Amino acid sequence: MALPRPEINSKAARALGLCSGGLDSMLAGCLLRKQGLDVTWITFETPFFSSAKARQASTLTGIPLIVKNITATYLKMLVNPPCGYGKHMNPCMDCHALMFRLAGAVMQKEGYDFLFSGEVLGQRPMSQTRPSLRYVEKNSGFDGYVLRPLSAQRLAETIPEKEGLVDRSLLLNFTGRTRKPQIQLAKEFGITKYPAPAGGCLLTDARFSERLKDLFDHQPGYEETDLELLKYGRHLRLDETHKIIVGRTKDDNDHICRHYRPAMDILIKTQKIPGPVVLLPHGGPAEIIQKAASICVGYTKAGPEAEVEVLVKTPQGSETFTATGIPPAEVQPYLV
Repeated sequence: MALPRPEINSKAARALGLCSGGLDSMLAGCLLRKQGLDVTWITFETPFFSSAKARQASTLTGIPLIVKNITATYLKMLVNPPCGYGKHMNPCMDCHALMFRLAGAVMQKEGYDFLFSGEVLGQRPMSQTRPSLRYVEKNSGFDGYVLRPLSAQRLAETIPEKEGLVDRSLLLNFTGRTRKPQIQLAKEFGITKYPAPAGGCLLTDARFSERLKDLFDHQPGYEETDLELLKYGRHLRLDETHKIIVGRTKDDNDHICRHYRPAMDILIKTQKIPGPVVLLPHGGPAEIIQKAASICVGYTKAGPEAEVEVLVKTPQGSETFTATGIPPAEVQPYLV
């Protein structure tokens, strides 16, 4: 059930906010809408983070949402972020700056008056310190037009506040990592369903980051499919040029098959006995295919060094041959 939507003054300022779909995003949007502003959200999606939570937040609050896929633009930043990475492959400060820059372009094109977000000063020790918030705003290209309603009274006055588009006295002074003020405010707005504060970005995940770094280190170019495949199965680096992806579960196998590109990849399946799907992205020579097939057999229940018939689908066609299994313990060093 959506929250009741307040009346919007036809002459009200138009605000465009970054929305992650978390509680802070919802509160920031509702707080500005309570002032009678015309509020819209924008969210971005890549293989590293989705728009699912933002879509749910939009449905719950009734705040309109713009969704844009920014994978190509995001990758250019991700390969070499000016501020570097966090603990893993997460370029949080440059990520936020890029998102505000892209949102700012929409703001200018569609006639919005300013940008906003649900960021809270001091909530995250790296990306939401005062210097970090300032870095993001300066490097967004929209300095002075980025409002953070939940912490506005602790931050410098923005242009929309100076121009009277927003009543600064009705904005808040939240700070630090406590969630109590947000939870109380959520009750006041009637928000009872919201996701846990844990981030949904795969770039903060250790295993995913290792696989992404491996991809960057060994492959000069990559499609969105290559990035999607990082989410599934076991990844084994066979040499500097070739790696395989081995399904661990039926769900993995289904996803791998869904992202299989017949015109460039090689897909390997066991015949007559259950086993994993093995994908060789971008193909490979005969010796690599043979090794991949043997690894595929090794992950079945046929037993060590069993000989099993496998089906190999290549861009040139399909063939069947017998492969001798390699025990999983022997391929552990290949795991990414």
